[in-house]
Amino acid sequence: MKLLLASAAALFAFGAVPASAQAILGPGFAREVPREDAVARRVIARANAALARAPGAIPELHTEGTLPGKGIREISLKAKEDQGIVIALALAWRLTGDRRYLDQTARYLENWADIYRMSFNPIDETGFDTLILATDLTRADLAPALRAKMDGFWRKMAAGYLDAMDGKPKNAHTNWQSHRIKLATLAAFAVGDAKLIDRARAAFRKHVGSNIQPDGSVFDFHERDALHYVTYDLDPLEMAALAARTHGEDWFGWKSPSGSSLASALKWLEPYATGEKTHVEFVHSQIAFDRERAAAGQKEYAAHAWDPGAAVNTYALAARIDPAYRDFAATLAARTGRQPAEWLSLFAR
Repeated sequence: MKLLLASAAALFAFGAVPASAQAILGPGFAREVPREDAVARRVIARANAALARAPGAIPELHTEGTLPGKGIREISLKAKEDQGIVIALALAWRLTGDRRYLDQTARYLENWADIYRMSFNPIDETGFDTLILATDLTRADLAPALRAKMDGFWRKMAAGYLDAMDGKPKNAHTNWQSHRIKLATLAAFAVGDAKLIDRARAAFRKHVGSNIQPDGSVFDFHERDALHYVTYDLDPLEMAALAARTHGEDWFGWKSPSGSSLASALKWLEPYATGEKTHVEFVHSQIAFDRERAAAGQKEYAAHAWDPGAAVNTYALAARIDPAYRDFAATLAARTGRQPAEWLSLFAR
């Protein structure tokens, strides 16, 4: 049996075995968590509040590069509320088996698949990872026509972002590329397309080599002078690595020719997360828009001491990829009083 498992893992590593149609959350996820669990109670309460709420898909989302009160920003922020709602509904379905949650999840997924037109702006669309996870959680129970529609939607997303990365997209060496990789990777695994997964793997490796420095720091830290942009860079790469790990591949520990890796970037950030090192954010940012946002009243872009609680989700993701981080992640959450995303918390239940 061990030989068979090892052989299967080796085949996965070379892309010879088609991936199952699942990004991260498999068919057994959260089914055994009792409803009395604190996280489960919060999820179910949020889902209950959304049972009668109509989904709010719009054809275009745009918040990237906008200031409060400008253009489509406020309309987009309202529509983005659906992203947290749909994952809560899908989790509630897994936690309870109550078909009301399944039906409402399906309603939200179909609304977005029917109405939204992809822009392939990764900052505007990064929140679609929640819809991919919701598809994971409900896929086997969706009507065949909706399942096919969602497969088409996610295939379009994967191919569109991979095609963009093959060209010369905006900010190809920054966190933008991390978010492109996340969306392409999750969508590729969600439809189980080995060719798309191969392209996503290559994009991930190229970006690790260009964005993560040999010492583990990321390009964005040097450009933005902000740990905010370190976690914003690493979290999507970790999502991609978690999807790969679910399918038997180690992207987390893979090293570029320069020796950089996602694992080394998490190590670089550790002393800031523990408080051994501190950092004042955005003081020397090279991006004028950071100063414009601060002037417009967005205090998170003004000079301030970085809060290690901002890395709770980062290390919760790391703990799901590499069990060696479990104690670190739990200690960080306890010390800062912050909790990771609920779907991540349910991994540990």
